[in-house]
Amino acid sequence: MVWKTHDYDNIPGTYVFDGKQSSESYELNKLFYSLNEADNREALWNDPEAYMAKFNLTDDQRDALRNNNFLEVVKKGGNIYYLAKMAIPRGISVQHVGAQFQDITVDDFRQKLEDNAEGFVEKLNKVGGYWNG
Repeated sequence: MVWKTHDYDNIPGTYVFDGKQSSESYELNKLFYSLNEADNREALWNDPEAYMAKFNLTDDQRDALRNNNFLEVVKKGGNIYYLAKMAIPRGISVQHVGAQFQDITVDDFRQKLEDNAEGFVEKLNKVGGYWNG
């Protein structure tokens, strides 16, 4: 299939999950989807190489998984919502993932969260206690 280029293809730091990315990352996301089953999570953690071999992953996708490189997983088309399925069973928090995305320490990332949270409760109360993003 021939994919056309888009204006968003060259925005630094932006990894759009579009039709092309979806097509190229189908097997990667199929692996992530399989982790909905506890037996599959156990199989992946017990023998990652054997489990990854069940899917037609690219070398780059396998390397990103092996190295817990979450940003690279996203760049390779991994659905961001599946990252928790990859991280949490390995004892890696979502804050660790966020820090990795921004190339900062976990402590710096936590501080950014705290800094951005200032006044949040007040804002939430002003809109009736419901936050819609």
